[in-house]
Amino acid sequence: MIQTEKEYNAIVERIEILLQDADNIENTEAKGYIELNVLSDLVADYEERIYPIKKPSLVEVVKLRMAEMGLNQKRLSELLGVSTSRVSEYLNGKSEPPLNVARNISVKLGIDASIVLGV
Repeated sequence: MIQTEKEYNAIVERIEILLQDADNIENTEAKGYIELNVLSDLVADYEERIYPIKKPSLVEVVKLRMAEMGLNQKRLSELLGVSTSRVSEYLNGKSEPPLNVARNISVKLGIDASIVLGV
């Protein structure tokens, strides 16, 4: 288990060296294959402990999906069947969408229900 940032940095440097040889990645018989896998697991465990990734908020996910789908607030309001001012409130975190709008967000924007409902 990696305990310090110094250990972490040293192991990351070693992984970078091991990755320079493609055999270490694909060939289970390669000299560095096991070392690379063990060190990668150690780094992944350390990063999960020290640098956890938080679940995105509904606002962040909706804004991302709007960008992906090329939607502006007006078009989103039409898609969800609510006013543009209501969409603005949702996107600014001033209010939460009611269940029927949350369902529309999930279905029409393809956002997982657990993110929409915050669970």
